[in-house]
Amino acid sequence: MAADPEADPEAVARAIVLRQLTNSPKSRLQLARKLAERNVPEVVAEAVLDRFVEVRLIDDAEFAEMWVRSRAQSRKLARGALRRELADKGIDAETAEVALAQLSDDDERNAAKDLVARRLRAGVDLSDRAERDKQTRRLASMLARKGYQPSAAFRIVGQVLDEALAGESELRGGWETTAPETNQTT
Repeated sequence: MAADPEADPEAVARAIVLRQLTNSPKSRLQLARKLAERNVPEVVAEAVLDRFVEVRLIDDAEFAEMWVRSRAQSRKLARGALRRELADKGIDAETAEVALAQLSDDDERNAAKDLVARRLRAGVDLSDRAERDKQTRRLASMLARKGYQPSAAFRIVGQVLDEALAGESELRGGWETTAPETNQTT
């Protein structure tokens, strides 16, 4: 707990919780774990955490909504991965589902498409079937690690690769059909 054996356990617990909340928002379970690490008696920890919940300095529902917004935007995580992260942080399933409801299917699909488009290597010959298959597996695996369902991952990767291949064809076609300008004076 603290170096001073005479220190008030409740005051120590409050200081630990305040310090943790100053660094970043935390769920009740994360704070309870931190208090347990610091050997704060469970009864004291519960009383302090209850008081912080009462004055709304700890709010798991608000934490979950913020976590979903932040991680979906910055890491482009799918609902499945976000659901697991929230569970790891002690957020109950019902609260997690409410927080996850702020992400629409379109949001998730667009995030995945953006991620695939950014990770698509430039200079890859997508008209070569073997290379396209390799890129498909690599990109679909990346999406799976971010929590996307395999069927959705392969469908999204296929769409992005098709769009990239069509863009390359238009670009090449546009250059080949354009006649060079001539500067002839008569």
